[in-house]
Amino acid sequence: MMLKKIFLTSCLFLGLSISSAQAQNVFPSFADLVEKLMPSVVNISTTHDALAEEESENHIETTVDSIFNAPITNKVSLGSGFIIDNNGFIVTNNHVIDKAQSITVTLANNKSYEAKLIGKDAKTDIALIKIEAKQPLFPVKFGDSDKIRVGDWILAIGNPFGLGGSVTAGIVSAKSRDIETGPYDNFIQTDASINQGSSGGPMFNMQGELIGVNTAIFSTNGGSMGVGFAIPVNSIQFVINQLKKSGRVERGWIGIKMQALDDEMLQSLNADILHGAIITEVTEGSSAAKAGIKAGDIIYKFNHHMMDNTQNFSRMVAETPIGTVVEIEILRDNKPQILNIKIEKMPEDVPEQKSASSAIDLPQAIVENSATAIEDLGLGISSITAQMADKYKLLSTEKGVVITQVLANGDSAQKGLKPGDIIVSIDKSPVIDVADVQTHVTEAKRAHSKPLLLQIKSGEQIYFVAVKLNEEKENVSR
Repeated sequence: MMLKKIFLTSCLFLGLSISSAQAQNVFPSFADLVEKLMPSVVNISTTHDALAEEESENHIETTVDSIFNAPITNKVSLGSGFIIDNNGFIVTNNHVIDKAQSITVTLANNKSYEAKLIGKDAKTDIALIKIEAKQPLFPVKFGDSDKIRVGDWILAIGNPFGLGGSVTAGIVSAKSRDIETGPYDNFIQTDASINQGSSGGPMFNMQGELIGVNTAIFSTNGGSMGVGFAIPVNSIQFVINQLKKSGRVERGWIGIKMQALDDEMLQSLNADILHGAIITEVTEGSSAAKAGIKAGDIIYKFNHHMMDNTQNFSRMVAETPIGTVVEIEILRDNKPQILNIKIEKMPEDVPEQKSASSAIDLPQAIVENSATAIEDLGLGISSITAQMADKYKLLSTEKGVVITQVLANGDSAQKGLKPGDIIVSIDKSPVIDVADVQTHVTEAKRAHSKPLLLQIKSGEQIYFVAVKLNEEKENVSR
């Protein structure tokens, strides 16, 4: 009502006339939709051994003892969830029920039931629980999260601060957000208020269809700041079906690590594509290694689907039935190739990635006694001598050259390179010694100073970065 008054007052100030009916159209009521949706949403409370369990830093939940300041033996955590079928299956966040001793579900009519944990998946933060209700249930209707657009209205329903079913409205602020919580991050961002206790609650579109699971907030004070995140419903249906079937999730796997391509990397590769990812590592013995995929290859299609980002590619691989043979289209030396790869079962504990292939097998590094300044790259580099290996805690078997100094104002520094990083290859050719780096720099200058594509090993991480040559020559101190 207050919003209508403000709107009407503004119209009068501007000399505009508007009827009450017109104001109703500008500010529609969500009441009819909420009345229909509320019976599908549940409140969840869990008990934990407060003395034995450490509280997770990432949970969007609160505790009764923190609200009422009353010491209790068992910690009681609050969250939300929603009914997905008439058999009593309920979806919530994994972090809402993780390590719970007991789970209690309260329906919209205030009737409570003890719930059984069916299964959970930490990678997507989804859990499936079940109640045996002696009353009709009202499942949500699943929508298509791919169809929502930035700016669309949404409703979020949950159990903030243990206050029971609460509704907030807002818009889709952004899509495909990666907030680095897991390998399949693809969050919907919203400005609808989401607070502690709202975890696991549903996000609906204006047709009353489920489009997401409210999961995370960005906050400096623990409360809503207008930046909330929901898991898209299209990302969880595979997980729900797997949990229903066996109580666990089995995912497909081909054994690669990759990273997104940026414009400078595409320029250095002379690649005429708009989408794709570059392979950084291939696990030895994996199906990708057996199919001939190499570090430096660019994947741009999976089973005839164009790649748009690495998270979606990971999800497509994970959701492909194990044993399926798929086509992967790659660019190698800017030439397209089609490889057939068999989808394997993802190991329970994915082994530490061991590179099965660089562009070429690298010979032993040539030993040199001192670092050399490569001014055009803004780097000081050295062959991997025993002294350098000891200084930077490197393995004696490492291949390439080690970075010893980085100019503060160079592109190398801006791209995050640091002393102790190893340059494994340049433009997908192996680096044997300092002279190789100098040769590549000279060739790049002849090619109008195009960026150089460096393959970097930093600790256990291997990745590619395109580095522009410095325009101003400055000395690199040693």
